[in-house]
Amino acid sequence: MRKNAGQLRIIGGQWRGRKLPILDSDGLRPTTDRVRETLFNWLQFDMADAVVVDLFAGAGGLGLEAASRGAAEVLLIERDKRVATQLSENLNTLKATNARVLVTDALALLQSPSSLPPHWDIVFVDPPFAQGLADQTLERLLNCPQVSTDTLIYLETEHDFSPSSATRWQVIKEKRHGAVQFCLLQKR
Repeated sequence: MRKNAGQLRIIGGQWRGRKLPILDSDGLRPTTDRVRETLFNWLQFDMADAVVVDLFAGAGGLGLEAASRGAAEVLLIERDKRVATQLSENLNTLKATNARVLVTDALALLQSPSSLPPHWDIVFVDPPFAQGLADQTLERLLNCPQVSTDTLIYLETEHDFSPSSATRWQVIKEKRHGAVQFCLLQKR
């Protein structure tokens, strides 16, 4: 296992202030506290009892924050087994009963999501930058039966990203912070 890269601090909810270890792994770029605070202010009235899918869980900041703030069910999708193991250990540390880790590739999962809950309320899309994953994910979410026009999609990308499917998504809120742009989307 790689060395511990630092800690993730949960900023709100039942586990507010808890610090959890995160691994040093290629492409792992935890969402900053400031960006998470803005996001969860946007989602404050949508989080209670929501089914949340974190497609590129990584350090788990988004999914763990959602679980801490009252989501009914959080699925943390992570393809790196070592990172997924750390996520599972962090869930055990928190004694989380409303979250679980699935070790699989997010894009492959979106091809065949039938084994997952039938409706997703919130989906986090925060893939490694500059690999084309954001665009591919948005395309697959358009055809995912669990995603309706009511589903909120959080997208975090490099500041110059523009989705090829932009006309099929409605931007609800958007903001930039440093080299990152982030927004909430819904299917048109």
